[in-house]
Formats: sequence, C-alpha cells, structure tokens
Amino acid sequence: MPLYRYALAALLGFAVNSAASESREATHYPLMLENCGVELSFDAAPQRTVSVGQAATEILYALGLADRVVGTSVWFTPVLPQFREVNAGIERLADNDPSFEAVVNRRPDLVAAQYEWHIGPAGSVGSREQFSELGIATYIMPADCDTKDNSTGGDGTRVAAFSIDSVYKGIGELAAIFDVQPAGTALIEDLQQREARAVEAARKLDLPQDLSALFWFSSPDEGAAPYVAGRLGAPGYMMRQLGIRNVIGSSEEWPTVDWETIARADPDIIVLARMDRRRYPMDDIAGKREFLQSDPVASQMSAVQQNHIVEMDAHAMSATMRTIFGLESLVAALESMSFDP
Repeated sequence: MPLYRYALAALLGFAVNSAASESREATHYPLMLENCGVELSFDAAPQRTVSVGQAATEILYALGLADRVVGTSVWFTPVLPQFREVNAGIERLADNDPSFEAVVNRRPDLVAAQYEWHIGPAGSVGSREQFSELGIATYIMPADCDTKDNSTGGDGTRVAAFSIDSVYKGIGELAAIFDVQPAGTALIEDLQQREARAVEAARKLDLPQDLSALFWFSSPDEGAAPYVAGRLGAPGYMMRQLGIRNVIGSSEEWPTVDWETIARADPDIIVLARMDRRRYPMDDIAGKREFLQSDPVASQMSAVQQNHIVEMDAHAMSATMRTIFGLESLVAALESMSFDP
C-alpha cells in the first residue's frame, strides 16, 4: 500500500478521534456555529425538523432523532433497512424537491438540507433568508460546501478534494445542535472503523498500479453525454483510498463527457449508479447496462468487454455517510475481478 495512503489514514483517524472527543461534551446553549458561510445560533435543541435530502434524513435517523423529524424529501434510493419502520411513519413531502410552502406548512424550527442548491442563495426550494424571515433555522450538510464552490451553478465545482472529514463534521454538528453527543460519537467511530476495514481489505488484493475507473451517475437521454464523477468528489475519494485512477480529470462534481472521449480513456472498471429516481431516462440501471452492451462505441471498452461493471447505490456516490458503504461495495466487487498483468 503506498505510503501516502497510510499517511492519509493516520490524518483521518486523528481528525475523527478529535471530533469524537469534542462531541462527548454536552451542548451549552445558546450554541453558535458557522454553517456554509452563515452564522447560526440555537437557544435550544430543535423539536420539529424537515429534511431536504436523503443524507440529512438518514443522519438524523442514525442519531436517534426520528421523533424530531416531521417531514422528508429528495430521495434517490430506499431508506437504509434499519430505518424503514420509523421512516414509514414520517410524512414524505416529495420524492424530489418539495415546495417552499410544503416545508413551511410543517412548522419546522429547523430545515436540514443535503445540498446548497436546494436551500441556498438561489435555492430551488427556498433561500436561507426566506426561511430565516419566518424564524426557521437552516443547516446544510458541510460535505456540500466545504472544499466546494456552489456559485458555479448545477452540482457545483470542487475547489479541493472532498474529505470524509466533512461528513463526520456534519454528524458532529447535528449531534451538538440536538445535544445527542454520545450518538454522534458512536456513529462517527462506526464509520471510521468500516472505512479502515475496507481500505485494509483492498490493500490485500494487490491491485494493478494503474487501475482506472469511471463512475456513471446518469444521462439526460440514451446516447447523450453522461453525467460522470469528477476527480474531487465522493467517487474521487473512493478511488484515492484504493489507489484507482479516475479517467475524468474535471473538478466539476458531475461533468458531462461524451462517450467517444470516455472510450479513448478506456477505463478498467465502470461503476454504475443504482437508484429509484426516474428524473432522466438513464437513471434506470437496466438502461445503463443495455446501452453499454449495444452502443457501438461504449461496447468496445475494456471494462465492458471484461464485464468489469459494478453497481453502486447512487446515494453512496454523493458526499454522504453512505460513501463509506460505497467504498465497501467497491472493494467487494474488486475481490471478484481478475486483471491482466
């Protein structure tokens, strides 16, 4: 395993242990913190929360706060199995973007969002100012704004590599906001241990030095330039952890790249996003597979010819705690593959 990965693991371990240590202290209100460039103040733990984004929802559930969630929205995949029962009893405002009115009508004192483009300066649901005028606090998961410029529009552009620390930061801050620090500590430590086990399992595989991959999220239409993972987002993190080269060099979160360019790069592995969402025709995993097999250009790529195709939970490709689960699933898939020397 390259020395830089040992160093990275050590740094991550230090950061997580520090966050876990801090999260053991009880919250002293009023709590002040900066969140994605906005100063927040909480006089008490929120009692009614609406989540806009599956990542925020599942972290709240994992912290044992389902009884404080009064509405959810923006779902890509089914909720994690351990949360099915509690999730079934909470109103789903929308599968995709809810309206501003739908959120406000639930009378929340906090709106927790996964993406700044939902709750931000030009938020598709509403701006932070609009909610603030109604006395509603907003919290955006740091993974979507730390090391990221969302002013570019769309999914934004990473200005530095995504770090899993930003996910742990979000968990720790939500735990502090709700004064459930032991739950935050336990969740961070569990994810840290899973990450370390996945990286160690990959190290034992002795993968080729220049192994390359493409992460394909979706496409606006069959044959159209696909939305693929840039080098600095969550898929880039997974690839760096495992010593895999991303064939896409863009810093955009999900740039569109034509198939001719991808075919020339000829990735060794193609990772396909699997989701329930059907916003675009190629959200469908079966459609992705059929295209790769039938398209005269894509079908000639090494990954397709050798069936080095991996299906991954779409939500794991976003900067969320599920990214750790995606890392685990990628390692499991690599264990079943063979590569020419």
